[in-house]
Amino acid sequence: MPSPAWNISGDPCSGAAVDGTGLDGNNGFNPGITCACSSGDNGSVCHITMLKVYALDVVGQIPSELQNLTYLTYLNLDLNYLTGPIPSFIGQLSAMQHLSLGFNPFSGPLPKELGNLTNLNLLGISLDNFSSGLPEELGNLSKLEQLYIDSSGFSGLFPSTFSKLKKLRILRASDNDFTGKIPDYFGSMTNLEDLVLHGNSFEGPIPASLSNLTRLTNLIVGDIVNGSSSLAFISNLTSSSTLILRNCKLFGNLGAVNISKLVNLILLDLSFNNITGQVPQSILTLDKLEFLFLGNNSLTGSLPDVKSASLKNLDFSYNQLTGRFPSWATESDLHLNLVANNFILDSTNDSILPSGLNCLQQDTPCFLGSPQYYSFAVDCGSNRSMTGSDNTMYDADPTDLGASSYYVSGQTRWGVSNVGKFNQAPNGSNIIYSSNEQFQNAADSELFQTARMSASSLRYYGLGLENGNYTVVLKFAETAYPDTQTWQSLGRRVFDIYVQGSLREKNFNIRKAAGGKSFTEVSKSYTATVSKNFLEIHLFWAGKGTCCIPKQGYYGPVISALSITPNFTPTVRNGIPKKKSKAGAIAGIVTSASVFVLAALFGIFMFTKKRRMLARQQQELYDLIGQPDVFSYAELKLATDNFSPRNILGEGGYGPVYKGMLTDGRAIAVKQLSQSSHQGKRQFVAEVATISAVQHRNLVKLHGCCIDSNKYLLVYEYLENGSLDRALFRDSSLKLDWSARFEIILGIARGLTYLHEESSIRIVHRDIKASNVLLGTDLTPKVSDFGLAKLYDDNKTHVSMTRIAGTFGYLAPEYAMRGQLTEKADVFAFGVVALEAVSGRSNTDNSLEERNIYLLEWAWGLYEGKQPLCILDPRIKEFDAEESHSSARRAHHTSDHRCRGWWQCLQAKLRWLRL
Repeated sequence: MPSPAWNISGDPCSGAAVDGTGLDGNNGFNPGITCACSSGDNGSVCHITMLKVYALDVVGQIPSELQNLTYLTYLNLDLNYLTGPIPSFIGQLSAMQHLSLGFNPFSGPLPKELGNLTNLNLLGISLDNFSSGLPEELGNLSKLEQLYIDSSGFSGLFPSTFSKLKKLRILRASDNDFTGKIPDYFGSMTNLEDLVLHGNSFEGPIPASLSNLTRLTNLIVGDIVNGSSSLAFISNLTSSSTLILRNCKLFGNLGAVNISKLVNLILLDLSFNNITGQVPQSILTLDKLEFLFLGNNSLTGSLPDVKSASLKNLDFSYNQLTGRFPSWATESDLHLNLVANNFILDSTNDSILPSGLNCLQQDTPCFLGSPQYYSFAVDCGSNRSMTGSDNTMYDADPTDLGASSYYVSGQTRWGVSNVGKFNQAPNGSNIIYSSNEQFQNAADSELFQTARMSASSLRYYGLGLENGNYTVVLKFAETAYPDTQTWQSLGRRVFDIYVQGSLREKNFNIRKAAGGKSFTEVSKSYTATVSKNFLEIHLFWAGKGTCCIPKQGYYGPVISALSITPNFTPTVRNGIPKKKSKAGAIAGIVTSASVFVLAALFGIFMFTKKRRMLARQQQELYDLIGQPDVFSYAELKLATDNFSPRNILGEGGYGPVYKGMLTDGRAIAVKQLSQSSHQGKRQFVAEVATISAVQHRNLVKLHGCCIDSNKYLLVYEYLENGSLDRALFRDSSLKLDWSARFEIILGIARGLTYLHEESSIRIVHRDIKASNVLLGTDLTPKVSDFGLAKLYDDNKTHVSMTRIAGTFGYLAPEYAMRGQLTEKADVFAFGVVALEAVSGRSNTDNSLEERNIYLLEWAWGLYEGKQPLCILDPRIKEFDAEESHSSARRAHHTSDHRCRGWWQCLQAKLRWLRL
């Protein structure tokens, strides 16, 4: 639908315009007009005094007829798509008190005639596209209390005439190109409560006169380009709840500032400065403080022993801190970032914080001088790993880092660190973005369906890399701004990119790099040198870009995927290190042997042999499956409470499955293969390889595995809603309405389509049934139990009758009777599951009369009797008759051997689904 244009016909002063209906803040009265009417000798005379056209995406220019509204006191044209210059006749509307023209693509210079509006108390022109500087005439607006000029394209110096604006309470001027020093006269505007100046090109020092602004509740200054500033002035800002002085070239001893006076602080950000000294106890005990960012300074000493209960987000990264960890560091809901300090982590304190911190300290002690890897790739923000079109294996990156956190991958191959809170956003710690949109020019569209965001600083690290030159590829796609003529399309995301500390992109704008398009891949490639087995990629927000489009607060860097590959021939194995040979130690023992020692040596030899055997098995896993987490048996025992019967989730033909909880907080399901299983080591490795090779949102994800002597275990993601079998046929708190069942059927079909046709390894599952479909938190179905899945070869369409696997009631006739194995076997079983989902009854029910025992026969009878809706579960109260009839009909067709050829055949008949 096209955006509306102006319509100025008809009598505006009627109805709600004159009956006292409130205009400002009344969303139900938009567009809205308020008139003031008076009676005289010639009858009633009305004048328009208020006009609101808010967030309606009106296209065009401000009409010239508006200059006739000389009684206008209120004009709000925010959030539209008005173009051209602001007409100078606006300056003739001398009664104006509230003028809000923001979030439009206005251009040209701001008319100096606005300085004639001496009754104005609010001027809002944020997120426009003006050129040149601010008119000096705006200094005549002596009654002005609120001035919004952020992201408006202004440049140059702040006019000296602004010193007359003594009544200003709010001044927001971020994301422009103002230069020179921050005016000292700001310190005389003692009514200021909200002052936002970041994202400009101001020079230091920050004027000490700002200490006079004792009414300030919100002060945000950042990104000072030259000149250092003292920290001392902040001690007088006792009303401040938000105090952000980030990247301001501040210096001084933090302990010398009387922080204890700032009792109203909720957020304090002094990061990216040159502040010295120790972290004073007085900061951590401020009663209201929730967020503290002190990273990227020169702080020394140890952390204070006491912290207030409200302070849950602390960033001390990139300092020189040492010593022990205080007791509060163990709080479970704490976000504590201590990356790049000088802490010594050993067995006494390594378990206090999330694992991997020792690898992210100064000078990167992990693997220094002993590289293990030569590449890595990450699908940022994704909860599943995937293989790209170029065969690059992208690791999952699902960890919710919060406002000040880090994470190191299970194989200590890479890490990520996030710092910053989205100011004024509904969820200030939201750092993972997801989208189901289709992306243009993207060979791997799935890579861009998630992205990791940051409000300030986002770093990815490569750990244990072999030294040499590498190609670093970063992949981006803008997803926040639509490609339409609406105010929402006006947003700009701007950030800087550093690789190995070197600035590679200044003011990088994803959408601009994509030719002005959203949902379009942008790939940036750089060459970087690794010299200390360590690589750092840093995405840094320097205050530029819009803060409030389309949602309040979600600005800053965002990245969809990254990959690092060597420009040399590697000499390491890109996996776990080789076990060191014990031959020298054994030879030393032999030369001084006695009978006793020889006996001991034999024991050592056997132990070493076993260790080597296990190491080879682990390496075989790594080589085959792209290195999932390899868990120790002790770790899984701890996670499952020594495989307690209380934690059994179920038991299949290959052994029990236990629920567990890892020390990093991940819930897992552990499949323990039984001793009686015919699955040997080779089969186990093959199964792990198979599961790891296929990644899809409708397939259960493998976290890792374990080989310990004759114990073989698989570690899967845990899905708290259990199986479809349980939800349909047993006691369950889940109430599956028709819509949920419809989506479950569709999800199973998608998962099987991937196994049969889209995966690089074609797989026949062979045991599709309701108990092998698990349900995620949002009831997303995931096909599980690949213990019976076999790699499929077009030349092997039959299996021995002694090797037929599956479950009675779900076996296709040609498979059960002749051992004929094709995808049709899974299609048949899918149809049975679909019928179970529609009908709410199991495929066999011995409690019924003989002709109704078997679901398929019962359903066929109803179908042929033209009573298909009688199949529907009576517990479903509301349903779409056409969808229900079609679901049953398509499920029936899957039992027809002629229409179980390929999924194209089945999906041709499922085209009615919401694919």
